Amino acid sequence: MIEIKNLVKHYGDIKALNGISFTVKDNEILGFLGPNGAGKSTTMNIITGYLSSTSGIVKINGHDILTEPDLAKKDIGYLPEQPPLYLDMTVTEYLKFICELKGVPKKDHKEHMEQIMNMVGINLVAGRLIGNLSKGYKQRVGIAQALVGDPPILILDEPTVGLDPNQIIGIRKLIKALSKNHSIIVSSHILSEIQEIADRVVIIHRGKIAAVDTIKDLSQRLSGSNKLKLSFKGPAKEAAARLKMVPGVKDVVIKTASGISEVDIELVENATNEVRANITMTMAKSGWPVLEFRSLDPSLEEVFMSVTSG
Repeated sequence: MIEIKNLVKHYGDIKALNGISFTVKDNEILGFLGPNGAGKSTTMNIITGYLSSTSGIVKINGHDILTEPDLAKKDIGYLPEQPPLYLDMTVTEYLKFICELKGVPKKDHKEHMEQIMNMVGINLVAGRLIGNLSKGYKQRVGIAQALVGDPPILILDEPTVGLDPNQIIGIRKLIKALSKNHSIIVSSHILSEIQEIADRVVIIHRGKIAAVDTIKDLSQRLSGSNKLKLSFKGPAKEAAARLKMVPGVKDVVIKTASGISEVDIELVENATNEVRANITMTMAKSGWPVLEFRSLDPSLEEVFMSVTSG
């Protein structure tokens, strides 16, 4: 677990961070977002011990990063935006070097490296020079070095930058798999990726926390309501009347009534998934085929633009 309390960082007269506070829970993926210059890199560098703060506290599993740096850093695996790779080494040589740096017992090197390489999918390129690998494989090698020593916390800065769509999907699946045994902070400008993998997000702006919550709750808070869009084949007015009778439905607005019917449904506050199930059941019992049924809550991109504008 990571605890950050009232983190402040000055660069001369410039206040890069101004009272940042948040936590990262066990086995949680936390999306860490903000515009360029918001203080993301400064925060991550302080968490990992690369920078000292002007004031404030960072604790890694109860160990203060300033007063107990060795114990705190032992629990952190870090992938910077530019992976710290030695291009003239093979993958195996590099990971062995990292094992030595992190104090992994020599007798465990081979088994530990094989386990990590299989986990991140680089076992087939173990004997190749890192400089000859594709961008995607280099990112995986970067994640592999972060896993050496089996740290419970991973901090990944732009892990999918420069990757093609297939490579991005591969890294996304890997991060989700790693979250079963690790707490993970992921910083990225690709907000759709964060929306896919993050349990919660922290958005910072001008050195301060702008928002902290699940993506769903942030979206609903921004929209001010819980709205759904329903497209179907059937009579729009009759369907709207029946849908209004479903417990948990606050209002139904007909959008179109020619060819394919379409309605916007507004739910009461704190509506459960059972309301959505009852809407689907109502349509099925009425014999009206549902063509589309989705949330109208703002996307993470829209939330981001809203909380960082102005």
